Amino acid sequence: MTDHPDEPEIPLGPFPVANTVSPFPPLDGERAEPYLDSVAADPDSDWIETADAHDLSTAAPAVASALTPLIALGQFAFPPGLPPDDEGVAARDRRWASRTIVIAGAFLLIFNAVSIQNWSRQQAPGWVTTTVRRLADVWVEQISQLGADQPRQALRDGYEAGRDAEWLVNEPR
Repeated sequence: MTDHPDEPEIPLGPFPVANTVSPFPPLDGERAEPYLDSVAADPDSDWIETADAHDLSTAAPAVASALTPLIALGQFAFPPGLPPDDEGVAARDRRWASRTIVIAGAFLLIFNAVSIQNWSRQQAPGWVTTTVRRLADVWVEQISQLGADQPRQALRDGYEAGRDAEWLVNEPR
């Protein structure tokens, strides 16, 4: 007897397994998988005398499209583009480098704004350094109101606490 009335009295059977028999059997005289007729059988040997490594990118989709109609439809709808030339690769690398520099600069501007303030205080007085120092003071004040200076301050406090700690060294006797 169980505490729950909905539980069955007999133990449950094993976990269900995948059904390998198709619920839609082929019609009379029809093969179960007619799209596999166009696929060539694998050769007896792995070594193909006429194989070229440069043919892999063009040969693989042709064989894959013969396997399923869905893959053929996907290649028709979204054909692979030509590989980029040297100028295209250089332009892609410049875009990547530019984005990386901009993102790193934005992170430093937000989370390390005190460095701009410290740099401007170390420079010789002048119109540019005074302007930069005043802008940095306002920027640091705004960033501290958002709390973006707290991670830097926590790291700084941890560094100073470790530096000022008295480390006990076991002296050999």
